[in-house]
Amino acid sequence: MGRDHLAMKTDQVTAELIDSDINDLKIAAKKLFNHATKLGGLGFGTSFLKWVASFAAIYLLILDRTNWKTNMLTSLLIPYIFFSFPSVLFHFLSGEFGKWVAFITVVLRLFFPRHFPDWLELPGSLILLLVVAPNFFSHTLRDSWVGVLICLIIGCYLLQQHIRASGGFRNSFTQTHGISNTMGIILLLVFPIWSLVLHIL
Repeated sequence: MGRDHLAMKTDQVTAELIDSDINDLKIAAKKLFNHATKLGGLGFGTSFLKWVASFAAIYLLILDRTNWKTNMLTSLLIPYIFFSFPSVLFHFLSGEFGKWVAFITVVLRLFFPRHFPDWLELPGSLILLLVVAPNFFSHTLRDSWVGVLICLIIGCYLLQQHIRASGGFRNSFTQTHGISNTMGIILLLVFPIWSLVLHIL
């Protein structure tokens, strides 16, 4: 009886300590959010998440040749990168440098198709899209909530396709290749969700 009572007391103390730690973490998270807001504003968080999302999409694009064989999935990453690309990189790649890269890509594709590697197809398509996109897409939609919503729809679609291909939600987190792919897709969702919340607020 005494041992059972002691075990119950120990469990109760442990539960209280865990609750206390969780509360401390919540307070720390609130302080971190408030300090980040004061220092850089919410815009800093948005631009940071935009960088993370863009590199996550590029990472998934690189993984495509080794882990995924779905053309639809791969092609959807291109418009996602287009709408989520940080402005600095977007203007650099859509400027004179991007025009030269696009020109070389077209020349290689037209006159040396046998020597044009398959893995350059999608990066080349992205550069072409960045260079030739009308202002309506490259400025109006990219800088509005519509572009963010497109990113969210693409991220949700890719996530459910990946879960289905993995054989379920649990498998997508337990398989060797599934974890990296799942985490990459989740990073795709963080930026549009954050941006839409800010738009609503």
